[in-house]
Amino acid sequence: MLRLTDLRLPLDHADTALAEAAAARLGVATADLADLQVFRRGFDARQKRAIRLVYSVDVALRPGVLGERDAPLTPDMRYRFVAAAPKGLADRPVVIGTGPCGLLAGLVLAQMGFRPIILDRGKVVRERTRDTWALWRRGVLTPESNVQFGEGGAGTFSDGKLYSQIKDPLFRGRKVLEEFVRAGAPEEILYIARPHIGTFRLVTMVESIRATIEALGGEYRFGARVDELLLDETHAVSGVVLANGERIAARQVVLAVGHSARDTFAMLHGVGVEMAAKPFSIGVRIEHPQSLIDRARFGDFAGHKLLGAADYKLVHHAQNGRSVYSFCMCPGGTVVAATSEAGRVVTNGMSQYSRAERNANAGMVVGITPADYPGGPLAGIDFQRRWESAAYVAGGGSYTAPAQLVSDFLASRPSTALGSVVPSYRPGVTPTDLSSCLPDFAITAMREALPAFGRSLPGYDMGDAVMTGVETRTSSPLRIARDTRFQSPNTPGLFPAGEGAGYAGGILSAGVDGIRVAEAVALAITGAARPEWLAHDRVPGESGIYG
Repeated sequence: MLRLTDLRLPLDHADTALAEAAAARLGVATADLADLQVFRRGFDARQKRAIRLVYSVDVALRPGVLGERDAPLTPDMRYRFVAAAPKGLADRPVVIGTGPCGLLAGLVLAQMGFRPIILDRGKVVRERTRDTWALWRRGVLTPESNVQFGEGGAGTFSDGKLYSQIKDPLFRGRKVLEEFVRAGAPEEILYIARPHIGTFRLVTMVESIRATIEALGGEYRFGARVDELLLDETHAVSGVVLANGERIAARQVVLAVGHSARDTFAMLHGVGVEMAAKPFSIGVRIEHPQSLIDRARFGDFAGHKLLGAADYKLVHHAQNGRSVYSFCMCPGGTVVAATSEAGRVVTNGMSQYSRAERNANAGMVVGITPADYPGGPLAGIDFQRRWESAAYVAGGGSYTAPAQLVSDFLASRPSTALGSVVPSYRPGVTPTDLSSCLPDFAITAMREALPAFGRSLPGYDMGDAVMTGVETRTSSPLRIARDTRFQSPNTPGLFPAGEGAGYAGGILSAGVDGIRVAEAVALAITGAARPEWLAHDRVPGESGIYG
Protein backbone atom coordinates (compact mmCIF):
# COMPACT_ATOMS: atom_id res chain seq x y z
CA MET A 1 0.00 0.00 0.00
CA LEU A 2 0.98 3.63 -0.48
CA ARG A 3 0.81 6.29 2.22
CA LEU A 4 -0.57 9.66 1.18
CA THR A 5 -0.28 12.56 3.61
CA ASP A 6 -1.70 16.07 3.95
CA LEU A 7 -4.97 15.49 2.09
CA ARG A 8 -7.04 18.55 3.06
CA LEU A 9 -10.83 18.62 2.92
CA PRO A 10 -13.63 20.82 4.31
CA LEU A 11 -15.15 19.84 7.65
CA ASP A 12 -18.43 18.73 6.07
CA HIS A 13 -17.01 17.08 2.98
CA ALA A 14 -18.93 14.46 1.00
CA ASP A 15 -18.36 10.76 1.76
CA THR A 16 -16.67 10.31 -1.62
CA ALA A 17 -14.33 13.30 -1.29
CA LEU A 18 -11.46 11.50 0.44
CA ALA A 19 -11.23 8.77 -2.21
CA GLU A 20 -11.43 11.42 -4.92
CA ALA A 21 -8.61 13.41 -3.31
CA ALA A 22 -6.43 10.29 -3.00
CA ALA A 23 -7.06 9.32 -6.61
CA ALA A 24 -6.28 12.83 -7.79
CA ARG A 25 -3.00 12.81 -5.82
CA LEU A 26 -2.01 9.56 -7.54
CA GLY A 27 -3.24 10.58 -10.97
CA VAL A 28 -5.70 7.68 -11.30
CA ALA A 29 -9.46 7.26 -11.43
CA THR A 30 -11.38 6.69 -8.20
CA ALA A 31 -12.40 3.28 -9.56
CA ASP A 32 -8.71 2.31 -9.65
CA LEU A 33 -8.50 2.36 -5.84
CA ALA A 34 -8.72 -1.18 -4.51
CA ASP A 35 -8.57 -0.13 -0.84
CA LEU A 36 -8.34 3.05 1.22
CA GLN A 37 -7.75 3.15 4.97
CA VAL A 38 -7.50 6.26 7.13
CA PHE A 39 -4.24 6.25 9.05
CA ARG A 40 -4.60 9.65 10.68
CA ARG A 41 -7.25 12.37 10.80
CA GLY A 42 -6.55 15.76 12.29
CA PHE A 43 -7.54 19.31 11.56
CA ASP A 44 -5.97 22.67 10.82
CA ALA A 45 -7.77 25.48 12.69
CA ARG A 46 -5.28 28.26 12.06
CA GLN A 47 -7.80 29.93 9.75
CA LYS A 48 -11.05 29.95 11.75
CA ARG A 49 -13.16 30.69 8.68
CA ALA A 50 -11.68 27.82 6.71
CA ILE A 51 -10.96 24.97 9.14
CA ARG A 52 -9.85 21.89 7.23
CA LEU A 53 -9.65 18.22 8.05
CA VAL A 54 -6.19 16.84 7.33
CA TYR A 55 -5.89 13.16 6.41
CA SER A 56 -3.13 10.62 5.99
CA VAL A 57 -4.38 7.50 4.20
CA ASP A 58 -3.04 4.15 3.06
CA VAL A 59 -4.11 3.26 -0.48
CA ALA A 60 -3.91 0.11 -2.60
CA LEU A 61 -4.44 0.25 -6.39
CA ARG A 62 -6.07 -2.33 -8.60
CA PRO A 63 -3.64 -4.80 -10.23
CA GLY A 64 -2.00 -3.29 -13.29
CA VAL A 65 -2.67 0.33 -12.27
CA LEU A 66 0.53 2.28 -11.75
CA GLY A 67 -0.39 5.88 -10.97
CA GLU A 68 2.16 8.28 -9.50
CA ARG A 69 4.51 6.01 -7.54
CA ASP A 70 6.51 8.71 -5.78
CA ALA A 71 4.29 8.25 -2.72
CA PRO A 72 6.08 6.30 0.04
CA LEU A 73 5.08 2.75 0.84
CA THR A 74 3.08 2.23 4.02
CA PRO A 75 5.57 1.22 6.73
CA ASP A 76 5.28 -2.11 8.49
CA MET A 77 3.93 -1.13 11.91
CA ARG A 78 3.48 -4.65 13.28
CA TYR A 79 5.10 -5.24 16.64
CA ARG A 80 7.82 -7.90 16.87
CA PHE A 81 8.87 -9.51 20.14
CA VAL A 82 12.61 -9.50 20.81
CA ALA A 83 12.72 -12.88 22.60
CA ALA A 84 10.66 -15.68 24.10
CA ALA A 85 11.03 -17.15 27.56
CA PRO A 86 12.74 -20.57 27.53
CA LYS A 87 10.63 -23.47 28.72
CA GLY A 88 10.86 -24.06 32.44
CA LEU A 89 12.37 -20.64 33.13
CA ALA A 90 12.19 -19.93 36.87
CA ASP A 91 13.68 -16.43 36.71
CA ARG A 92 10.58 -14.24 36.99
CA PRO A 93 10.99 -10.48 36.59
CA VAL A 94 9.31 -8.10 39.05
CA VAL A 95 7.52 -4.96 37.85
CA ILE A 96 6.91 -2.28 40.49
CA GLY A 97 3.95 -0.08 39.59
CA THR A 98 0.82 -0.50 37.48
CA GLY A 99 0.66 2.85 35.73
CA PRO A 100 0.92 2.95 31.92
CA CYS A 101 4.62 2.10 32.01
CA GLY A 102 4.28 -0.83 34.40
CA LEU A 103 1.16 -2.11 32.63
CA LEU A 104 2.82 -2.24 29.22
CA ALA A 105 6.06 -3.64 30.61
CA GLY A 106 4.10 -6.35 32.41
CA LEU A 107 1.90 -7.07 29.41
CA VAL A 108 4.77 -7.43 26.92
CA LEU A 109 6.77 -9.57 29.36
CA ALA A 110 3.72 -11.79 29.82
CA GLN A 111 3.19 -12.03 26.06
CA MET A 112 6.80 -13.19 25.72
CA GLY A 113 6.19 -15.88 28.36
CA PHE A 114 8.15 -14.44 31.30
CA ARG A 115 5.24 -14.55 33.82
CA PRO A 116 6.06 -11.26 35.59
CA ILE A 117 5.20 -10.51 39.21
CA ILE A 118 3.55 -7.09 39.28
CA LEU A 119 3.50 -5.13 42.54
CA ASP A 120 1.45 -2.07 43.42
CA ARG A 121 1.34 -0.28 46.75
CA GLY A 122 -2.29 0.73 46.17
CA LYS A 123 -5.56 -1.09 45.55
CA VAL A 124 -7.38 -2.54 42.54
CA VAL A 125 -8.83 0.19 40.40
CA ARG A 126 -12.46 -0.04 41.59
CA GLU A 127 -11.52 0.18 45.26
CA ARG A 128 -9.02 2.91 44.47
CA THR A 129 -11.74 4.89 42.72
CA ARG A 130 -13.89 4.82 45.86
CA ASP A 131 -10.97 6.03 47.98
CA THR A 132 -10.24 8.82 45.51
CA TRP A 133 -13.85 10.00 45.53
CA ALA A 134 -13.74 10.02 49.34
CA LEU A 135 -11.08 12.75 49.16
CA TRP A 136 -12.98 14.68 46.52
CA ARG A 137 -16.36 14.50 48.26
CA ARG A 138 -15.51 14.36 51.96
CA GLY A 139 -11.89 15.46 52.30
CA VAL A 140 -10.78 12.00 53.48
CA LEU A 141 -7.31 11.04 52.20
CA THR A 142 -6.08 7.44 51.96
CA PRO A 143 -2.29 7.81 51.56
CA GLU A 144 -1.83 4.49 49.73
CA SER A 145 -4.93 4.76 47.52
CA ASN A 146 -5.57 8.02 45.69
CA VAL A 147 -4.98 9.83 42.40
CA GLN A 148 -1.28 8.92 42.50
CA PHE A 149 -1.25 5.38 43.92
CA GLY A 150 -3.17 2.30 42.87
CA GLU A 151 -3.97 0.24 39.80
CA GLY A 152 -3.63 2.29 36.63
CA GLY A 153 -1.38 4.97 38.11
CA ALA A 154 -1.93 8.71 37.89
CA GLY A 155 -3.05 8.41 34.26
CA THR A 156 -6.30 6.77 35.30
CA PHE A 157 -7.58 10.05 36.73
CA SER A 158 -6.66 12.30 33.84
CA ASP A 159 -7.87 13.30 30.41
CA GLY A 160 -6.48 10.06 29.03
CA LYS A 161 -4.47 11.80 26.32
CA LEU A 162 -2.79 9.38 23.95
CA TYR A 163 -0.44 11.50 21.91
CA SER A 164 3.18 12.39 22.34
CA GLN A 165 6.14 14.01 20.59
CA ILE A 166 8.59 11.18 21.26
CA LYS A 167 10.67 9.65 18.49
CA ASP A 168 9.18 6.22 17.79
CA PRO A 169 10.87 4.62 14.76
CA LEU A 170 9.70 1.11 15.66
CA PHE A 171 6.04 2.07 16.18
CA ARG A 172 5.86 0.94 19.79
CA GLY A 173 3.25 3.67 20.25
CA ARG A 174 1.08 1.80 17.77
CA LYS A 175 1.47 -1.31 19.93
CA VAL A 176 0.29 0.68 22.96
CA LEU A 177 -2.79 1.95 21.11
CA GLU A 178 -3.64 -1.47 19.70
CA GLU A 179 -3.45 -3.04 23.16
CA PHE A 180 -5.70 -0.29 24.50
CA VAL A 181 -8.25 -0.97 21.77
CA ARG A 182 -8.16 -4.69 22.62
CA ALA A 183 -8.76 -3.68 26.24
CA GLY A 184 -11.86 -1.66 25.35
CA ALA A 185 -10.71 1.74 24.12
CA PRO A 186 -12.61 3.15 21.11
CA GLU A 187 -11.04 2.16 17.79
CA GLU A 188 -10.83 5.82 16.79
CA ILE A 189 -7.72 6.25 18.94
CA LEU A 190 -5.84 4.45 16.14
CA TYR A 191 -6.45 7.23 13.64
CA ILE A 192 -7.49 10.47 15.38
CA ALA A 193 -4.51 12.82 15.55
CA ARG A 194 -5.02 13.77 19.22
CA PRO A 195 -6.87 10.82 20.77
CA HIS A 196 -8.06 10.61 24.36
CA ILE A 197 -10.03 8.11 26.42
CA GLY A 198 -11.22 9.64 29.69
CA THR A 199 -11.29 8.25 33.20
CA PHE A 200 -14.31 5.93 33.10
CA ARG A 201 -13.03 4.04 30.06
CA LEU A 202 -9.52 3.89 31.49
CA VAL A 203 -10.86 2.05 34.54
CA THR A 204 -12.33 -0.80 32.49
CA MET A 205 -9.25 -0.93 30.24
CA VAL A 206 -6.93 -1.33 33.22
CA GLU A 207 -9.03 -4.24 34.47
CA SER A 208 -8.95 -5.89 31.05
CA ILE A 209 -5.17 -5.63 30.77
CA ARG A 210 -4.83 -7.14 34.24
CA ALA A 211 -6.99 -10.09 33.17
CA THR A 212 -4.84 -10.60 30.06
CA ILE A 213 -1.60 -10.57 32.03
CA GLU A 214 -2.95 -13.04 34.57
CA ALA A 215 -4.22 -15.33 31.81
CA LEU A 216 -0.68 -15.39 30.40
CA GLY A 217 0.80 -16.46 33.75
CA GLY A 218 1.56 -13.08 35.26
CA GLU A 219 0.80 -12.39 38.92
CA TYR A 220 -0.55 -9.22 40.52
CA ARG A 221 -0.12 -8.19 44.13
CA PHE A 222 -1.86 -5.12 45.53
CA GLY A 223 -1.16 -3.45 48.86
CA ALA A 224 2.43 -4.45 48.12
CA ARG A 225 4.58 -1.41 48.73
CA VAL A 226 8.28 -2.10 48.16
CA ASP A 227 10.22 -0.84 51.19
CA GLU A 228 13.65 -2.32 50.44
CA LEU A 229 15.73 -3.27 47.42
CA LEU A 230 17.87 -6.31 48.10
CA LEU A 231 21.40 -6.17 46.69
CA ASP A 232 24.14 -8.78 46.50
CA GLU A 233 27.85 -8.25 47.18
CA THR A 234 28.34 -6.74 43.71
CA HIS A 235 25.53 -4.19 44.27
CA ALA A 236 23.34 -6.09 41.80
CA VAL A 237 19.63 -6.61 42.45
CA SER A 238 18.68 -9.85 44.18
CA GLY A 239 15.11 -9.09 45.20
CA VAL A 240 12.73 -6.78 47.03
CA VAL A 241 11.18 -6.59 50.49
CA LEU A 242 7.54 -5.57 50.85
CA ALA A 243 6.06 -3.45 53.62
CA ASN A 244 4.69 -6.59 55.29
CA GLY A 245 8.20 -8.08 55.46
CA GLU A 246 7.78 -10.54 52.59
CA ARG A 247 10.87 -11.10 50.44
CA ILE A 248 10.60 -11.74 46.71
CA ALA A 249 13.70 -12.97 44.93
CA ALA A 250 14.34 -11.36 41.56
CA ARG A 251 17.37 -10.52 39.44
CA GLN A 252 15.41 -8.17 37.16
CA VAL A 253 13.27 -5.42 38.70
CA VAL A 254 11.44 -2.87 36.57
CA LEU A 255 10.99 0.36 38.53
CA ALA A 256 7.83 2.02 37.15
CA VAL A 257 6.63 3.76 40.30
CA GLY A 258 5.44 7.11 38.93
CA HIS A 259 6.54 10.61 39.88
CA SER A 260 5.03 10.68 43.39
CA ALA A 261 6.68 7.65 45.04
CA ARG A 262 8.78 9.89 47.22
CA ASP A 263 9.49 7.30 49.90
CA THR A 264 10.68 4.86 47.23
CA PHE A 265 13.04 7.46 45.79
CA ALA A 266 14.47 8.06 49.28
CA MET A 267 14.94 4.31 49.81
CA LEU A 268 16.78 3.93 46.49
CA HIS A 269 18.95 6.96 47.23
CA GLY A 270 19.76 5.45 50.61
CA VAL A 271 21.19 2.29 49.04
CA GLY A 272 23.23 4.25 46.53
CA VAL A 273 21.24 3.94 43.30
CA GLU A 274 22.57 6.59 40.92
CA MET A 275 20.15 9.49 40.43
CA ALA A 276 20.17 13.25 39.93
CA ALA A 277 17.82 16.19 40.32
CA LYS A 278 16.13 17.33 37.11
CA PRO A 279 13.98 20.28 35.99
CA PHE A 280 10.21 20.27 36.46
CA SER A 281 7.52 22.94 36.74
CA ILE A 282 5.23 24.51 39.31
CA GLY A 283 2.10 26.63 39.04
CA VAL A 284 -1.69 26.43 39.17
CA ARG A 285 -4.73 25.06 37.36
CA ILE A 286 -6.63 27.75 35.47
CA GLU A 287 -10.31 27.37 34.50
CA HIS A 288 -12.33 29.10 31.78
CA PRO A 289 -15.75 28.41 30.28
CA GLN A 290 -15.23 25.73 27.64
CA SER A 291 -17.49 27.71 25.32
CA LEU A 292 -15.01 30.62 25.44
CA ILE A 293 -12.12 28.34 24.44
CA ASP A 294 -14.19 26.74 21.67
CA ARG A 295 -15.06 30.13 20.21
CA ALA A 296 -11.51 31.44 20.49
CA ARG A 297 -10.09 28.40 18.69
CA PHE A 298 -12.81 27.50 16.18
CA GLY A 299 -14.84 30.66 15.58
CA ASP A 300 -18.16 29.87 13.88
CA PHE A 301 -17.25 26.18 13.77
CA ALA A 302 -17.33 25.92 17.60
CA GLY A 303 -19.33 22.87 18.63
CA HIS A 304 -18.76 20.95 15.39
CA LYS A 305 -18.92 17.22 16.14
CA LEU A 306 -15.63 16.45 14.37
CA LEU A 307 -13.76 19.14 16.29
CA GLY A 308 -15.12 18.40 19.75
CA ALA A 309 -14.14 20.50 22.75
CA ALA A 310 -11.22 22.75 21.88
CA ASP A 311 -7.84 22.56 23.55
CA TYR A 312 -4.88 24.92 23.46
CA LYS A 313 -1.13 25.06 23.90
CA LEU A 314 0.52 28.30 25.04
CA VAL A 315 4.01 29.39 26.03
CA HIS A 316 5.53 32.70 27.11
CA HIS A 317 9.16 33.54 27.86
CA ALA A 318 9.08 36.07 30.68
CA GLN A 319 11.52 38.89 31.24
CA ASN A 320 12.82 37.27 34.42
CA GLY A 321 14.11 34.37 32.33
CA ARG A 322 11.32 31.97 33.22
CA SER A 323 9.16 30.06 30.75
CA VAL A 324 5.42 29.93 31.47
CA TYR A 325 3.39 27.37 29.57
CA SER A 326 0.11 25.49 29.52
CA PHE A 327 0.32 21.90 30.71
CA CYS A 328 -2.00 18.89 30.52
CA MET A 329 -4.93 20.84 29.07
CA CYS A 330 -8.28 19.15 29.84
CA PRO A 331 -11.15 20.31 27.62
CA GLY A 332 -14.58 20.02 29.21
CA GLY A 333 -13.08 18.62 32.38
CA THR A 334 -12.57 19.21 36.08
CA VAL A 335 -9.77 20.18 38.43
CA VAL A 336 -9.11 17.37 40.91
CA ALA A 337 -7.42 16.93 44.26
CA ALA A 338 -4.26 14.93 43.56
CA THR A 339 -2.32 14.85 46.82
CA SER A 340 -0.82 11.63 48.13
CA GLU A 341 0.42 13.02 51.45
CA ALA A 342 -1.46 14.30 54.45
CA GLY A 343 -1.47 18.06 55.07
CA ARG A 344 -0.71 19.00 51.46
CA VAL A 345 -2.79 20.25 48.52
CA VAL A 346 -1.97 19.25 44.95
CA THR A 347 -4.11 19.89 41.87
CA ASN A 348 -4.41 18.08 38.56
CA GLY A 349 -6.88 17.96 35.66
CA MET A 350 -9.25 15.25 34.49
CA SER A 351 -11.79 14.76 31.70
CA GLN A 352 -14.26 12.07 30.76
CA TYR A 353 -14.41 10.73 27.21
CA SER A 354 -17.29 13.11 26.36
CA ARG A 355 -15.36 16.21 27.53
CA ALA A 356 -18.79 17.66 28.26
CA GLU A 357 -18.24 19.56 31.52
CA ARG A 358 -18.75 23.36 31.41
CA ASN A 359 -15.16 24.39 32.17
CA ALA A 360 -11.85 23.98 30.40
CA ASN A 361 -8.82 23.64 32.66
CA ALA A 362 -5.07 23.42 32.20
CA GLY A 363 -1.95 23.75 34.20
CA MET A 364 -0.38 27.19 33.95
CA VAL A 365 3.12 26.40 35.11
CA VAL A 366 6.59 27.89 35.33
CA GLY A 367 9.77 25.97 34.57
CA ILE A 368 12.29 25.51 37.37
CA THR A 369 15.70 23.85 37.52
CA PRO A 370 17.86 22.25 40.21
CA ALA A 371 19.48 25.65 40.70
CA ASP A 372 16.19 26.68 42.36
CA TYR A 373 16.40 23.85 44.89
CA PRO A 374 20.06 22.95 45.53
CA GLY A 375 20.80 20.08 47.84
CA GLY A 376 21.06 16.83 45.91
CA PRO A 377 18.76 14.39 44.09
CA LEU A 378 15.92 14.58 46.63
CA ALA A 379 15.90 18.37 47.01
CA GLY A 380 13.17 18.80 44.41
CA ILE A 381 10.83 16.71 46.56
CA ASP A 382 11.43 19.02 49.52
CA PHE A 383 10.75 21.98 47.24
CA GLN A 384 7.44 20.47 46.10
CA ARG A 385 6.40 19.68 49.66
CA ARG A 386 7.08 23.22 50.81
CA TRP A 387 4.57 24.72 48.38
CA GLU A 388 2.04 21.90 48.72
CA SER A 389 2.01 22.46 52.50
CA ALA A 390 1.63 26.21 52.00
CA ALA A 391 -1.33 25.57 49.68
CA TYR A 392 -2.94 23.37 52.35
CA VAL A 393 -2.68 26.21 54.86
CA ALA A 394 -3.86 28.86 52.39
CA GLY A 395 -6.84 26.69 51.48
CA GLY A 396 -8.00 26.42 55.07
CA GLY A 397 -6.39 23.21 56.27
CA SER A 398 -8.98 20.67 55.09
CA TYR A 399 -7.88 19.80 51.50
CA THR A 400 -9.84 22.73 50.12
CA ALA A 401 -7.58 24.53 47.68
CA PRO A 402 -6.52 28.18 47.52
CA ALA A 403 -8.00 30.01 44.52
CA GLN A 404 -7.80 33.47 43.04
CA LEU A 405 -9.54 35.31 40.21
CA VAL A 406 -7.28 36.36 37.34
CA SER A 407 -8.32 39.99 37.84
CA ASP A 408 -7.25 39.90 41.48
CA PHE A 409 -4.06 38.00 40.68
CA LEU A 410 -3.05 40.63 38.14
CA ALA A 411 -3.88 43.43 40.59
CA SER A 412 -1.88 41.79 43.43
CA ARG A 413 -4.90 41.65 45.75
CA PRO A 414 -6.49 38.67 47.50
CA SER A 415 -9.75 37.33 46.14
CA THR A 416 -12.66 37.47 48.57
CA ALA A 417 -15.35 36.06 46.28
CA LEU A 418 -15.71 34.22 42.98
CA GLY A 419 -17.30 35.41 39.76
CA SER A 420 -19.01 33.84 36.76
CA VAL A 421 -16.63 30.87 36.45
CA VAL A 422 -17.62 28.22 39.00
CA PRO A 423 -14.52 26.27 40.06
CA SER A 424 -14.79 22.51 39.64
CA TYR A 425 -12.22 21.49 42.28
CA ARG A 426 -13.58 19.32 45.07
CA PRO A 427 -13.73 19.30 48.07
CA GLY A 428 -13.87 23.03 47.36
CA VAL A 429 -11.82 26.23 47.09
CA THR A 430 -11.02 29.15 49.37
CA PRO A 431 -10.67 32.58 47.70
CA THR A 432 -7.33 33.99 48.80
CA ASP A 433 -3.95 35.23 47.56
CA LEU A 434 -1.87 32.63 45.69
CA SER A 435 1.36 34.51 46.34
CA SER A 436 1.66 32.72 49.68
CA CYS A 437 1.95 29.30 48.05
CA LEU A 438 4.11 29.90 44.97
CA PRO A 439 7.66 31.23 44.56
CA ASP A 440 7.98 34.96 43.85
CA PHE A 441 9.62 34.32 40.47
CA ALA A 442 6.66 32.16 39.43
CA ILE A 443 4.13 34.82 40.46
CA THR A 444 6.05 37.49 38.52
CA ALA A 445 6.33 35.38 35.38
CA MET A 446 2.67 34.32 35.46
CA ARG A 447 1.47 37.93 35.85
CA GLU A 448 3.44 38.80 32.74
CA ALA A 449 2.24 35.73 30.82
CA LEU A 450 -1.51 36.13 31.38
CA PRO A 451 -2.00 39.19 29.13
CA ALA A 452 0.30 37.63 26.52
CA PHE A 453 -1.78 34.48 26.53
CA GLY A 454 -4.89 36.64 26.22
CA ARG A 455 -3.51 38.14 23.04
CA SER A 456 -2.87 34.68 21.61
CA LEU A 457 -6.14 33.17 22.83
CA PRO A 458 -8.81 35.87 23.27
CA GLY A 459 -10.49 35.60 26.67
CA TYR A 460 -7.72 33.68 28.37
CA ASP A 461 -7.02 36.59 30.72
CA MET A 462 -10.71 37.21 31.50
CA GLY A 463 -11.08 38.61 35.01
CA ASP A 464 -13.38 35.86 36.31
CA ALA A 465 -11.15 32.95 35.23
CA VAL A 466 -10.18 30.96 38.32
CA MET A 467 -6.64 29.97 39.26
CA THR A 468 -6.45 27.08 41.74
CA GLY A 469 -3.22 26.10 43.48
CA VAL A 470 -0.95 24.34 43.43
CA GLU A 471 0.22 22.22 40.48
CA THR A 472 3.53 20.62 41.48
CA ARG A 473 3.50 17.11 40.02
CA THR A 474 4.10 18.05 36.39
CA SER A 475 6.93 15.52 36.14
CA SER A 476 9.39 13.71 38.33
CA PRO A 477 11.79 16.01 40.19
CA LEU A 478 14.63 13.56 39.60
CA ARG A 479 16.02 11.14 37.02
CA ILE A 480 17.30 7.69 37.94
CA ALA A 481 20.24 6.93 35.70
CA ARG A 482 20.19 4.05 33.22
CA ASP A 483 22.67 2.82 30.62
CA THR A 484 22.33 1.46 27.09
CA ARG A 485 20.98 -1.79 28.55
CA PHE A 486 18.22 0.23 30.27
CA GLN A 487 19.71 -0.76 33.64
CA SER A 488 21.02 1.36 36.48
CA PRO A 489 24.75 1.88 35.82
CA ASN A 490 25.69 1.07 39.41
CA THR A 491 22.85 -1.31 40.32
CA PRO A 492 22.64 -4.06 37.67
CA GLY A 493 19.22 -5.66 37.38
CA LEU A 494 17.34 -2.46 38.24
CA PHE A 495 15.51 -1.11 35.18
CA PRO A 496 14.34 2.49 35.88
CA ALA A 497 11.36 3.24 33.65
CA GLY A 498 8.61 5.67 32.86
CA GLU A 499 7.69 9.03 34.27
CA GLY A 500 8.84 8.48 37.82
CA ALA A 501 12.35 7.60 36.72
CA GLY A 502 12.44 10.63 34.41
CA TYR A 503 12.00 8.90 31.04
CA ALA A 504 8.45 9.76 29.99
CA GLY A 505 5.75 12.38 30.32
CA GLY A 506 2.23 11.14 29.72
CA ILE A 507 0.35 7.89 29.09
CA LEU A 508 1.63 7.12 25.61
CA SER A 509 5.31 7.88 26.18
CA ALA A 510 5.20 5.97 29.48
CA GLY A 511 3.67 2.96 27.75
CA VAL A 512 6.32 3.09 25.03
CA ASP A 513 9.06 3.24 27.63
CA GLY A 514 7.51 0.27 29.40
CA ILE A 515 7.74 -1.74 26.18
CA ARG A 516 11.37 -0.72 25.61
CA VAL A 517 12.29 -1.76 29.14
CA ALA A 518 10.39 -5.06 28.83
CA GLU A 519 12.45 -5.81 25.73
CA ALA A 520 15.65 -5.04 27.64
CA VAL A 521 14.59 -7.34 30.49
CA ALA A 522 13.85 -10.15 28.05
CA LEU A 523 17.27 -9.79 26.44
CA ALA A 524 18.95 -9.69 29.87
CA ILE A 525 17.20 -12.87 31.04
CA THR A 526 17.75 -14.89 27.87
CA GLY A 527 21.16 -13.54 26.96
CA ALA A 528 19.91 -13.18 23.41
CA ALA A 529 21.63 -10.80 21.02
CA ARG A 530 19.93 -7.51 20.27
CA PRO A 531 17.99 -8.07 17.02
CA GLU A 532 19.31 -6.29 13.95
CA TRP A 533 16.03 -4.43 13.47
CA LEU A 534 16.65 -2.73 16.82
CA ALA A 535 20.01 -1.39 15.66
CA HIS A 536 18.70 2.03 14.61
CA ASP A 537 16.58 2.49 17.74
CA ARG A 538 17.50 5.39 19.98
CA VAL A 539 19.20 4.50 23.25
CA PRO A 540 18.57 6.08 26.67
CA GLY A 541 20.12 9.45 27.17
CA GLU A 542 19.75 10.63 23.59
CA SER A 543 17.57 13.64 23.01
CA GLY A 544 14.08 13.31 21.67
CA ILE A 545 12.88 10.16 23.45
CA TYR A 546 11.12 11.82 26.36
CA GLY A 547 7.88 13.78 26.41
